Amino acid sequence: MVMRGIRGATTVEENSEKEILLSTHELLDEMIANNRIDPGMVASVFISTTADITEAFPARALREFEDWKYVPVMCMQELDVPGGLKYCIRVMIHYNTSCSQKDIKHIYLKKAVSLRPDLLSKE
Repeated sequence: MVMRGIRGATTVEENSEKEILLSTHELLDEMIANNRIDPGMVASVFISTTADITEAFPARALREFEDWKYVPVMCMQELDVPGGLKYCIRVMIHYNTSCSQKDIKHIYLKKAVSLRPDLLSKE
């Protein structure tokens, strides 16, 4: 077993609590399902947002998942780089797994697909 980083990102159309939580939940659901993540094997989760997201902590969405109560989660603000993607939520799950790096499925949704087109599935 080794620790791997599983990346994901999504965007919201507006800075609202409802949209932030729904989009984050959707992203986490895809990340967990596509990588068959067991929360007992997760070391921590980092969630960042761009500066224009202020109406909710996206980490709240993770608490809706069964058995994730004790997983350490931290929210932080992404660098505000000129020309960067707006209304973006990024997630990094630190996961203990026997998977090779190339077998990890990184998930990019909505406008965030522009961040890492090289990692999108060719299926």
